[in-house]
Amino acid sequence: MKTVEEIAHLPSRRALEYSDRVFQTVKSRNPNQTEFHQAVKEVFDSLVPVLADRPDLEKQAVLERISEPERLISFRVPWVDDKGGIHINRGFRVQFNSALGPYKGGLRFHPSVNESIIKFLGFEQIFKNALTGQPIGGGKGGSDFDPKGKSDMEIMRFTQSFMTELSRHIGADTDIPAGDIGVGAREIGYMFGYYKRLRGGYESGVLTGKDVQSGGSLARKEATGYGTVYFVQEMLKDRGLDLSGKDVVVSGSGNVSIYAIEKAEELGARVVACSDSNGYIVDEKGINISTLKRLKEVERKRLEEYKEEHPHAHYVENDISSIWAVPCDIALPCATQNELGKEDAEMLVQNGVRAVGEGANMPCTQEAISHFMYHGVFFAPGKAANAGGVSVSALEMAQNSSRLSWSFSEVDEKLQEIMKKIYHDSQEAANQYASRDNLIAGANISGFLKVADTMIIQGVV
Repeated sequence: MKTVEEIAHLPSRRALEYSDRVFQTVKSRNPNQTEFHQAVKEVFDSLVPVLADRPDLEKQAVLERISEPERLISFRVPWVDDKGGIHINRGFRVQFNSALGPYKGGLRFHPSVNESIIKFLGFEQIFKNALTGQPIGGGKGGSDFDPKGKSDMEIMRFTQSFMTELSRHIGADTDIPAGDIGVGAREIGYMFGYYKRLRGGYESGVLTGKDVQSGGSLARKEATGYGTVYFVQEMLKDRGLDLSGKDVVVSGSGNVSIYAIEKAEELGARVVACSDSNGYIVDEKGINISTLKRLKEVERKRLEEYKEEHPHAHYVENDISSIWAVPCDIALPCATQNELGKEDAEMLVQNGVRAVGEGANMPCTQEAISHFMYHGVFFAPGKAANAGGVSVSALEMAQNSSRLSWSFSEVDEKLQEIMKKIYHDSQEAANQYASRDNLIAGANISGFLKVADTMIIQGVV
């Protein structure tokens, strides 16, 4: 005979068993794909209270369906360098879930790209896109091609070869790629130009992150960094705090990092450190955003050059992870996945960090996140905090569809409202199913329920 307490816990136990059973299937079907496993496990763990409350989700096999891509495409990308040498790279596109709309997600060009990375990013994109409230599904793509050190002509030849195959699988109502690490306006421009030639028409809605003259949106370049800061600001505001007067450390010095720094400084923060792949700079006066933009966006130089113009700054070479030893109130990891581990989290907590906002995709390890949560650090998870880029991509799609262009302030205002809504939706779900400060669970649950309910409505497809 079961006790009242045992009966009360039966739904949670069954939900946990269901979640674990599906996760073990995911692992066995996708061996050695650690990044993908990590992303799935983190989401599934958050969903146990929902699964206990909604037994129909198990009956409809929602976890099984949502963790299996609708389509995974892998292809060869041959290209010729400036000396006539022939190179072969591998291209990917995962079309993960189209319940809410056409597949939407960026393209990443980086040597680390493989099937696991692409699937992890695509899986995360499902829920991130759902959180935006825009009619877009989840996808991702890229190549193990390294654009660093390549000439413009080499970049053009590679992207044209890449688009030769990718063009078969994308379209304005099917799959709309954008940029990611290693893919900026230059790469998007070359791909869009070649897509036009292949298709014989001007389908401006097939790619986002385009140059404004090609149908791109104002504020798209700034969107991910701005959006991260807007989310963190709303999180702090809800707890009686704000960014003004706070010291901030930002990892990276790419697109996301630069505009997170810019917006944080606009809101009164002092950004004291940022990094690139060679090292990091510490400027107690606050990172000079004009210098940083020129070095990285115009001259494409290393961050160590910053010290030449600001001799009071301190440059640390190679030991990139020690950037988290720089004392700060707020940390914004904006570089890449799993860049901030438990030891880094311990150092940040020891130095009094109050909040962490993920500007990159999954930049904090699970051990680091657990340490932050245990010590009461306010944590803004990437799938919510860095949704600004895809939000403005969706706004770019809307402008392309209507053949209209909105002003920078119009787009920025819409972005702010979207990020505020993402925060409050995540907070509401956290309050209902987890705890007030568990925005990881809140974001996962809020995004998941939007997709899961739509999948059930659409039937087993």
